[in-house]
Amino acid sequence: MERATETAPSPERITSRAARPGHGRMILLLIAGIPVTVMLAASWMWYFVANGRLDVVGALGTSNRGALVQPPRQAMDAGWLNARSEPLDVAAFGAPYWTIVVPQAAALCAARCEQRLFTTRQIHQALGKERGRVRRMLVTSAAGDLKLGFSALSDGRPLPANFAAYLHSEQRGLSVWRTSISAFAGLFPELGAAPRSWYLMDPNGWVMMRYDSTVDYKDVIADLKFLLKNSNG
Repeated sequence: MERATETAPSPERITSRAARPGHGRMILLLIAGIPVTVMLAASWMWYFVANGRLDVVGALGTSNRGALVQPPRQAMDAGWLNARSEPLDVAAFGAPYWTIVVPQAAALCAARCEQRLFTTRQIHQALGKERGRVRRMLVTSAAGDLKLGFSALSDGRPLPANFAAYLHSEQRGLSVWRTSISAFAGLFPELGAAPRSWYLMDPNGWVMMRYDSTVDYKDVIADLKFLLKNSNG
């Protein structure tokens, strides 16, 4: 049998297999540049979104059932004070909470006010094991104490003697906050045309979603569960 003749590789083949000068360095520079490019693009996008010059939601679409507040409004800049005259500080809560916010301008909480409080309470309870990650707040611009202005409760329970008793028996966990008339109007400008509105605030204090009586409570729960699942809060 004839022995197979081994052919030595040609100089041209050896040259083609060898790494070209600077080729590896170029690959490293490209890899290192990817995160820098992403960060620059994200910063650019955030700048234009924050200044209202880019509508990402409008461009990409959204499946939420509520109406997005665009741009979002920062509640901690609105001078909210609690019953102890302490300013709103979401970091002081000790955990990142999503917050259901019910705005009430007048001191008299009438039937429309009671219905929104009842609805949001039921939505909160329907979250089940996730309800501990959500808080509820009533925000008012009224100077004096809130008063009952309704003759019956939505669930048919006995009518409390006053608003404080109502909070204790029907709205446990709901905190009351006060702000100025101008700050109230700036945070909730839709309330005049849609008086049954209430809002959702993210864990960083941004009022970012609005709901009203036209949105089914099951759709609101779906939104909340989606946000809780896909966020750190």
